[in-house]
Amino acid sequence: MKHNFRNTALAALVALAAAGASASGTHAGGHGHDADEAIGKPGVATKATRTINVDMTDSMRFTPANISVKQGETVRFVIKNSGQLKHELVIGTEKELKEHYEVMKKNPEMEHSDPNMVTLAAGKTGEIVWQFTKAGKVDFACLQPGHYDAGMKGAVNVTKTGK
Repeated sequence: MKHNFRNTALAALVALAAAGASASGTHAGGHGHDADEAIGKPGVATKATRTINVDMTDSMRFTPANISVKQGETVRFVIKNSGQLKHELVIGTEKELKEHYEVMKKNPEMEHSDPNMVTLAAGKTGEIVWQFTKAGKVDFACLQPGHYDAGMKGAVNVTKTGK
């Protein structure tokens, strides 16, 4: 029971921290709806137009670190942790990632279950299905303490379609 209470308390802390940063309000994931619209939305796996494999390593890098997609495209990311340390891939705006990283530094054992992120133990594989609804740059990073500062980040470049 203590474990569930701790996770609930940490989730509330994240939501409160995000509420201070978002004038548009927050939801259970702890980030504002405007930010969600800026980065896209959870995708439907059956509508994914392609799969992109992303590798995470203890050299604090993603491979690839720069990804190009088209506006409106739904992508299935298959993420593998090839390292010995716990890593994660979190999709968000740069501001949102930095804010979440500060919370993670204070609560390094925080667990996530939002659709824009996956946390993986050494040797494990997971996936994110995401639809990129707006043209522009969407950031991603590992927010495990020390990893973001070491440069474990990347970007998805979303090119405008003729819609």
